[in-house]
Amino acid sequence: MKERSLAPRLLALFLVFLIAEPVWLWGAVHTPELPNPGQVSLTREQQGQLGLKAMGEVYQQMPVLPDSSPVTQYVQELGKKLERVVPQQYTWPYQFHVIEQKEINAFALPGGPIFINVGTITAADNEAELAGVIAHEMSHVYMQHSAKQMKQNMGPSILAGLGQILGSMVGGIGGAVASMGGQIAGGMWSMKYSRSDEAQADAVGAIILWKAGYNPKAMAEFFQKLEKQGGSGPQFLSDHPNPGNRVQAVEDEIKDWPSKPYQDNSQAFVAAKQEAAKVKAYTAQQIEAGAKSGQWARQNQQTGAVPRNVPVSSTSPAGQDGAAPGSGAVINVSYNQVKPSGSFTQYQQNGISISYPSNWQAAAGQGGLTIAPQAAVSQGAVAYGMVMGTAQMPSGMSLDQATQALVQNMEQSNPGLQASGSASNIQVNSMQGRSQTLMGNSPIQQNGQPVREQDWLVAVAGPNNQLVYAVFVAPQKDFGRLKSTYKRMLRSLQLQ
Repeated sequence: MKERSLAPRLLALFLVFLIAEPVWLWGAVHTPELPNPGQVSLTREQQGQLGLKAMGEVYQQMPVLPDSSPVTQYVQELGKKLERVVPQQYTWPYQFHVIEQKEINAFALPGGPIFINVGTITAADNEAELAGVIAHEMSHVYMQHSAKQMKQNMGPSILAGLGQILGSMVGGIGGAVASMGGQIAGGMWSMKYSRSDEAQADAVGAIILWKAGYNPKAMAEFFQKLEKQGGSGPQFLSDHPNPGNRVQAVEDEIKDWPSKPYQDNSQAFVAAKQEAAKVKAYTAQQIEAGAKSGQWARQNQQTGAVPRNVPVSSTSPAGQDGAAPGSGAVINVSYNQVKPSGSFTQYQQNGISISYPSNWQAAAGQGGLTIAPQAAVSQGAVAYGMVMGTAQMPSGMSLDQATQALVQNMEQSNPGLQASGSASNIQVNSMQGRSQTLMGNSPIQQNGQPVREQDWLVAVAGPNNQLVYAVFVAPQKDFGRLKSTYKRMLRSLQLQ
């Protein structure tokens, strides 16, 4: 009797085991989890600062819908839905904005800002496809691809960019009010990712979509649809190169994931797409022309599109007040009009403390810090005064190497600019620095020709491997009279 009664019990236990443990018998079904993004040389704070500076460039260069727009509000709600599935220890302060551009594209900035073109919204057939684009961009931030590219590839180009800023504008070095950090950040929103970055963003984006309740295949299918358009293809595919067969790669990625019901669409998406079709959108060529004239900078300020925490240029966009775009000319200013007073005042902000003549003005903006007399600044050109900025030095680059590369690129970007003598060591409040004199053309003209300008470049290694630079500017004939003032300013410089 005991043997006969034991068999049904064993059968029942076996059936329970089948129900409870199908993985052991039938395959490796597993719940996907977001990976550890790894470590980079830039801190979270530094990436956030770069992202904000790059945002400032976007709002100068492109038309952006204000947050009050129904289209933007929908995109932000969709983005928040995806953001909620990211582990707290790896998340970023994501923010989502919409650009009034017809072409299909999207891009992400370090620290969390994400921009989606209106054309991307109108091209998506359903909410899952748009969620796929957003999840893909979130994955670039999550995996810190921009910061990793900077470490691997951008050392020389960072310094080249600074040389272009400090040397290529009309009026010599004095024509620059943008910081090196601003130039690096400005390149972030147009950065092109590698194929391995794209493959990784697809894989991580698929996990985000699955966790948020969307079919991960919708992301790859949307990208595949763009490729079938033919020709040169949308800008998105130029910035986001195809790592291979995206649909097949995503299918291979998700084949062992637990099945679940997916959300494909929503009434909110249908309404937002209808609203997006009504938005006045511009072509890439129109946007480029508007950036040159300062149209978007003015428009974004007027519509309230620029977030409060985004630094914007303290100078007027080129051409805004009727001057020729990029002219940078300072007319009829002399030393007597800008002569520094004997009393000094203190500037202390953003980790920088420096004293300067009380009759001069300090202006901090997207481009860094400019200290100059009001009469000596026009259309972004500085005839007398100081331009200061900071940037993250590439890992392993010494101050001497950074300064040498900086000077070389400044010379290459402006044929009229030339270093005078060689760089020398300088001590700035216990900080090691490098000093270099350069000669170029001033924005001040005499008889229709620019007068000669003397520039004093001082670069120091600041906290957290930052390069901090200051360029003191004056016409050559007046530089000697200002040298004591410039030295006093430099002696007062403190970094926190």
